[in-house]
Amino acid sequence: MSMHNDTLKQLSDKLANKDISSVELTQHCIDRVNRYDDKLNTFITLDEEFALAQAKAADARIAKGEANAMTGLPIAQKDIFCAKGMKTTCASKMLDNFIAPYDATLITQFNNAGCVLFGKTNMDEFAMGSSNENSFYGDCQNPWDLDCVPGGSSGGSASAVAARLVPASTGTDTGGSIRQPAAFCGITGLKPTYGRVSRYGMIAFASSLDQAGPMAQTAEDAAMMMNVMAGFDPKDSTSVNRPVEDFTAKLNHPLKGLTIGLPKEYFVEALNPEIARVLHEAAKVLESLGVTLKDMSLPHTDMGIPVYYVIGPAECSSNLSRFDGVRYGYRCENPVDLDDLYCRSRGEGFGPEVKRRIMMGTYALSSGFYDAYYTKAQKVRRMMKQDFVEAFKTVDYILCPSTPSTAFREGEKCDDPISMYLADVFTVAANMAGLPALSMPAGFVKGLPVGAQLIGNYFDEAGMLNVAHQYQQATDWHTKIPEMFL
Repeated sequence: MSMHNDTLKQLSDKLANKDISSVELTQHCIDRVNRYDDKLNTFITLDEEFALAQAKAADARIAKGEANAMTGLPIAQKDIFCAKGMKTTCASKMLDNFIAPYDATLITQFNNAGCVLFGKTNMDEFAMGSSNENSFYGDCQNPWDLDCVPGGSSGGSASAVAARLVPASTGTDTGGSIRQPAAFCGITGLKPTYGRVSRYGMIAFASSLDQAGPMAQTAEDAAMMMNVMAGFDPKDSTSVNRPVEDFTAKLNHPLKGLTIGLPKEYFVEALNPEIARVLHEAAKVLESLGVTLKDMSLPHTDMGIPVYYVIGPAECSSNLSRFDGVRYGYRCENPVDLDDLYCRSRGEGFGPEVKRRIMMGTYALSSGFYDAYYTKAQKVRRMMKQDFVEAFKTVDYILCPSTPSTAFREGEKCDDPISMYLADVFTVAANMAGLPALSMPAGFVKGLPVGAQLIGNYFDEAGMLNVAHQYQQATDWHTKIPEMFL
């Protein structure tokens, strides 16, 4: 059977026409996970019985004529979203025994649409990492080269879609954790505008930066998922109360008249020259579709990494203080007193990268350093946001690389945290400004995928998805599948 090669849209049409059933599709995905996931380690939890029960219920909805475009489609969920009755770990020993007592709003939305909750995917612990090498459950591999990383933190979600184990998945993006693994694995990944998708039930890393988004083969698939995911949630104080449009409605609008900016700060020495070539070729394709290209500047781009690695760890330090061995999660054995309980539970329950970021953040927030680091970082963040505000007065979208290199080899950067952090150099700015951004497949360098990044104005996900969709109609990079998973 070749249904694993189909996009969400194609599978949706087949389900609606009753060419396949949700049970058949879900079982096919389960069979592929059982066949291939020992090579990839993309899933932390896969409840086959639960998934098939949801698929059976979806088939009943379809038979009654009560289905929508997403009913019956298996969607893998990053293991950062609480799902009632299911283990939710954030890939950490700290939450290895945690069974969520409620559903995240995002899980509820997919359930209401009749989707199949197809397992929980591997990730960097508490979403902290750029390679998926920080998981308590072991490293995740890139299906294009098993010796390379899939990117992080949503590496399991990206790898599962790229290997066609599942047609689509969810991810979260704090500094690039949807777009960077999407680029490394050759799929489409979207970080929506901050506040567009509810964060209720999504275990927090950095609350002012985290945003959930779709990861799929195509921009059209991502638009279908956004129709389910987006919307105001009174349970989330950062959710934006704004009408939700149909994200698929603009997908065939012509691009003529649009201006796309090419920021000079993204085409620098740190960028692999072959990736620069791929990006310029992508720009030429968009130009042939009627887009006007314009050179531009985002002057504070080089401040992105230092600002992100002050603000992100500071918020992580605060958010992760709740994991103390008292209420839930990992608890050390035989503590002698409360201090021992706290210290050993956190010391044994958290991995090295999480500890590193907690220490960095606590230092930045400490008395005497708060103004020097955290306050100053927030001021620079505002300047970065203003760069984009000014830019969008003259351009409609911004085109730039998703990553400075293709997927690097496993273990290559583990002993050099600074080098690892620089993998996010082209993605953090959109999080700092709260803007929507996506990565789409744009070519290959030495057999590994390259992602082109589009950044749009606030709440213009639909327009940005249309640009990506039009590009994908003119190219076939998004259709490529790793040979060993055909």
